Amino acid sequence: MRGGAEIHVEGLRDALRQAGHRVDIVALPFKWYPHREILSSALAWRLLDLTEANGVPVDLVICTKFPTWAVKHPNKIAWVIHQHRQAYDLYGTPLSEFTNSEEDNEVRRRIVEIDRRGLGECKELFANSENVARRLEASVGLTAEPLHVPITLDGLAPESYDDYIFSVSRLDRAKRIDLLLEALALAGEPYKAVIAGDGPETDALGEQARRLDIAHRVIFTGRIDSCDVVSYYNRARAVYYAPVDEDFGLVTVEAFTAGKPVLTTSDAGGVLELVEDGRTGIVVEEARPEPVAQGLRRLLDDETYARRLGENARLSVRDIRWDRVVERLLPNV
Repeated sequence: MRGGAEIHVEGLRDALRQAGHRVDIVALPFKWYPHREILSSALAWRLLDLTEANGVPVDLVICTKFPTWAVKHPNKIAWVIHQHRQAYDLYGTPLSEFTNSEEDNEVRRRIVEIDRRGLGECKELFANSENVARRLEASVGLTAEPLHVPITLDGLAPESYDDYIFSVSRLDRAKRIDLLLEALALAGEPYKAVIAGDGPETDALGEQARRLDIAHRVIFTGRIDSCDVVSYYNRARAVYYAPVDEDFGLVTVEAFTAGKPVLTTSDAGGVLELVEDGRTGIVVEEARPEPVAQGLRRLLDDETYARRLGENARLSVRDIRWDRVVERLLPNV
């Protein structure tokens, strides 16, 4: 799978190299099923020797997502993308595979121990959003400094404000693309959407569009290259992004950089650190089709309004830059 976490890590690698550092990405397979395999994955990181590579000392290790911070290194920091959310904030919801069994509860307890110890060993602790920082404080009692993630896409700029709303994400339940389709059906003709990405919900979403009789108003592009993503951003009227309590939501920064307002919901998590209702986008109070349809109509009916929100949005993210990230991550290590 490839998503926001991989883009985050690759962007950081490239920014550090541009700043003159020698950098490599270290990745290990992560198996989360059955749940005890999670502990084996963490142990693999704990046993990994990253003190040197081919005889060259490794000066610094930057950990980003569970269970990378289990690694031992005398100079370790973390820029947390997210913890293993199924064991924390998603536990007890349909989005978590953990049950209330004795075995699952033991694995969850061990995950907390791994986070508390591994992250507690870090000399500096950052989170990619205020939302993730709050989760860390609540779950393991550690304080992290929020540090937003810059984009890696080149060429984002407002080209036009065509008559469609754009969505780009992994197609899984947490991204709530089904909510967009329900809202589009309620909004009626002639409102249109372009949905980019793939994932486990691909077939179900296609069937939903047919069932709602809106297939002629929805384009499912599948996974597309970055040039096409940029083109859709630059020409869209607005962007839909309303996931369930998102860690941060790089899509928001991408949309804003393209000068496009974001339509979201009040429970979208880190997205709300950037989207201000009536200024840089529309935030509907409830994740239901009716209010989302109203927001969709407002944006697609009024190009002038969408342009004004998009201009504000573009200005609001101009200081989220990789050079500032590098400057903040490295000075004290």
